[in-house]
Amino acid sequence: MKTFHSFGHPLLRIFLCAVLFNFQFSIFNPLQAQVAGMSSLAVLNTPSSARTSALGFNYLSMYDDDIALALDNPSLVSDRISNQLAVSFVNMFSGANFGSVAYAYNFENLGAFTFGLQFGSYGLFQGYDETDQETWDFMAADYVLTVGWGRALNENVTIGANFRPILSQYESYTALAFGIDLAGTFMTNDKNFSSTVMARNIGAQIFTFDGTTERLPFEIAIAGSYKLKEAPFRLMFALNELQTWDLRYEDPLNPSTVTDPFTGETTQKHSKFVNVLDNLGRHINVGFEVDIKQIVFLRLGYSYRQMAEMRAADTFNMSGFSYGVGVKVKGFELSYARNNYHLMQAPNFISISTDLDRFFR
Repeated sequence: MKTFHSFGHPLLRIFLCAVLFNFQFSIFNPLQAQVAGMSSLAVLNTPSSARTSALGFNYLSMYDDDIALALDNPSLVSDRISNQLAVSFVNMFSGANFGSVAYAYNFENLGAFTFGLQFGSYGLFQGYDETDQETWDFMAADYVLTVGWGRALNENVTIGANFRPILSQYESYTALAFGIDLAGTFMTNDKNFSSTVMARNIGAQIFTFDGTTERLPFEIAIAGSYKLKEAPFRLMFALNELQTWDLRYEDPLNPSTVTDPFTGETTQKHSKFVNVLDNLGRHINVGFEVDIKQIVFLRLGYSYRQMAEMRAADTFNMSGFSYGVGVKVKGFELSYARNNYHLMQAPNFISISTDLDRFFR
């Protein structure tokens, strides 16, 4: 791959300016606060592979020959994943299904690209007219087309971008949006440590359902991974939603304040220090992967925010924990993950990927 040996290369300056612009925009625009799902197009925040879901992330940062990682993180797009194919599927709640297909190819003069299609199908619904009479069944779905490009500036720094047209089809209503992801990754010479900064879902709806423009789930995040030199372990972390500090919300069933029935005085349930720690924890994800002879991979992840938002009041359960396993055999990698969203539901993710070159040698 062609590299550039200067941090002052124009491509890097353009990338940094774009990230800075969107960071400033998010600070001064309060509508960018992504709290408790207050945005449209949830399909954009659904993990596109079982590996990513098992570790509890939306995207990962690591030097790996995994096309599924490059679909979410365009700065990992390179000729190393050329001609790879990956397919993922998950059955969510109440008949909703999510899935993705990803392919990568390296063009000699243009560089490495990924091409992906993600979908979120929300099930079959019964239609009714204004007199409450049944009409016909209809579907609701979102479709995301991804074209990603990546380039190495030198041995330690890579950049990339995803362009994403998003089509929403709900009954007879159609909406169209465009989104862009910008990412930059730094990695050490031995590739054991890497860190990515990303601005995700930059964009807006172009055509709306009823004239009301809905916002995309814009996010600035940092992710990293570290592989121990003498042990088959990899540790991962992510700092999410950096454009918004306060990710808490007031649950009417479990309010954060207590009112004295005699005096009417209102007090906070927790101290300011506890509230700061609670809010800080909602920004952090951690993951752990064990590599057993490059054949079997065991994965575990934890999201405090998911646990805090989805647990039953004043109880502990496995909400926020995710886990999975991957197996490489005869040129294929099969991955499975289970993500505990809340007490009653834990969707199963399945992914399979392969290098198509092995079939044409």
